[in-house]
Amino acid sequence: MTKTILVIGTYDTKNAELTYVCDTIRAQGGGVISMDVSVLGDPAEPTDVSKHDVAAAAGKTIQDAIDSGDENHAMQIMAQGAARLCATLYADGKIDGMIGLGGTMGTDLVLDCAQALPMGVPKFVVSTVSFSPLIPADRLSPDIHMILWAGGLYGLNSVCKSSLSQAAGAVLGAAQAVEPPVRDRPVIGMTSLGSSCLMYMKLLREPLLERGFEVAVFHATGMGGMAFEALARQGYFAAVLDLALPELSNLMVGSVVSSGPDRLTNAGAAGIPQIVSPGCADLIDFAGWQDIPAAYRDRPFHAHNRLVKSSGLSGDERRALIRLVAQRLEQAQGPVHFLMPLHGVEEWDKAGQPAHDPDALVAMIDEVRRSISNAVPTTEVDAHINDQAFADAVLAIVDDWIADGTLSATGVAA
Repeated sequence: MTKTILVIGTYDTKNAELTYVCDTIRAQGGGVISMDVSVLGDPAEPTDVSKHDVAAAAGKTIQDAIDSGDENHAMQIMAQGAARLCATLYADGKIDGMIGLGGTMGTDLVLDCAQALPMGVPKFVVSTVSFSPLIPADRLSPDIHMILWAGGLYGLNSVCKSSLSQAAGAVLGAAQAVEPPVRDRPVIGMTSLGSSCLMYMKLLREPLLERGFEVAVFHATGMGGMAFEALARQGYFAAVLDLALPELSNLMVGSVVSSGPDRLTNAGAAGIPQIVSPGCADLIDFAGWQDIPAAYRDRPFHAHNRLVKSSGLSGDERRALIRLVAQRLEQAQGPVHFLMPLHGVEEWDKAGQPAHDPDALVAMIDEVRRSISNAVPTTEVDAHINDQAFADAVLAIVDDWIADGTLSATGVAA
């Protein structure tokens, strides 16, 4: 079947480049719907979705955008309308993927369009600022693809055609090959880190499969948490095992290794049952290329690889984190159970390891007793988070929820 790609951009200034992308998609057997998001000028030829359609979707007119007297405000009007139309076109079955082109202005708009589409829908951004630190983590949709628009600031040339043709082929190929998520079994979303740090996923996955669940494990290093939160926001999960919270501690101290300000909120807002534990929430993650800020240089330190390195949270900072966790869990509209492993929250905090800080762990446990146990059901587990006893405690709660009807499983509970 022919797949149709939505091609978004300012057709008044980038008509040649956008037309090249459209022609390349058609030459590969795909269909195209073109969307113009320009404000002042007009495309050389009419597009399928005009700039007037885009402004109207935002409840405005092009003249409103012009009269704002500010290009940023004008493009935010267009971004709002374009994102709404993206969602509508996909819901109506008219598009199978999206590609957008731009510099900073166009990229800003297209990022909103990408976030308007669910996971599994191919979404590509060809941008002069792809992979730039100008783009914060919370603006990126979980499965977005970005390609640097090299040599593409103004006018077609052989350099930028290389980028544009790759992107055109990639989005069409993705639309043809994608296997969208299908919920034929209830899905449990789990957060974790690599098994050198957190190992409970190895102990939990098979027992959960035996109970009839599908298990999706998300790497809590920023983008993974964003994907987890996006699916929770959509109500995709039957339950979540949110057992790794480094993205929340990173958010608290301003680290770039963050998944955005809504971490640990969406499952609760959707009424999804949650089992939560502070796995790896004793660490602050830094990008491997940056210097450790002076305030954290005297802390326990672990260089994981050339991409990620970590310092430890102090006892007072762990208390602040637990209070933040309590505030977010208190807002949950569904069942919540908090687990506190008393012997440590990640592999590197064991005795003899670089993040071992027993006093800070005691402070974390004390704050759990002060702030969380009064707000939500809490179980203290006399074990390390990577021990079998911790996994058993998680499964015991799952089984209780199956027994009382909170969760429905297709298999037989152990």
